Amino acid sequence: MDVRSLPPRILIEMAQRRQRPGTGSQRTFLKRRTARMTFPDLTPILESIPWATVGAVATRLYMPERTTQDLDLAIRATDASRVRQRLTAAGFTYQGELSIGGSSWLTPEGFMVDVLECPEPWFDQAVAEAAHNRDLQGLPVLPLPYLVLLKFQAGRVQDLADITRMLGQAEEAALSSVRAVFERWLPEAREDLESLIALGRLEMQEDAR
Repeated sequence: MDVRSLPPRILIEMAQRRQRPGTGSQRTFLKRRTARMTFPDLTPILESIPWATVGAVATRLYMPERTTQDLDLAIRATDASRVRQRLTAAGFTYQGELSIGGSSWLTPEGFMVDVLECPEPWFDQAVAEAAHNRDLQGLPVLPLPYLVLLKFQAGRVQDLADITRMLGQAEEAALSSVRAVFERWLPEAREDLESLIALGRLEMQEDAR
């Protein structure tokens, strides 16, 4: 059985049965925010087109930075044609379509960029807020509530792991914002969201052993 294909509810229940307080990582490390890796800034290329980082690059604003080999970004689905034209004109090489909707590109320097074309009704507001929500490199990052929502909808194991770690370190005000976004756009997942918050908090606790 490939756990990557399991529904989020089953993965959450598995984690609840097995997770114990603490992770072996120091709390100071878990609270650290860095931008050691440098990624292409598409702002000059996508001038006037809203965009936001959404993958591992985005999570480093909310949890410790983890290694990744590509840049994942999201745009409005209605901007897809313009974005593809701009990337082509800038010398990017088209690599193929993404199964989740979007396209994959190679920069002239050989860096991989995945462009998610997001049709969700909440995305316009999310990407507008991203323009004022930037990481230490200066890249626009999808705000935490919407990043959690996007990752939850993707439902991959890594996405759920990212959600628990980000929410486990979030302040109450941030958690309230996440809950409000889920209440509006995905109310049927409220119980799963609370389980992910609880798992994240458990990770931040001291191991009593």
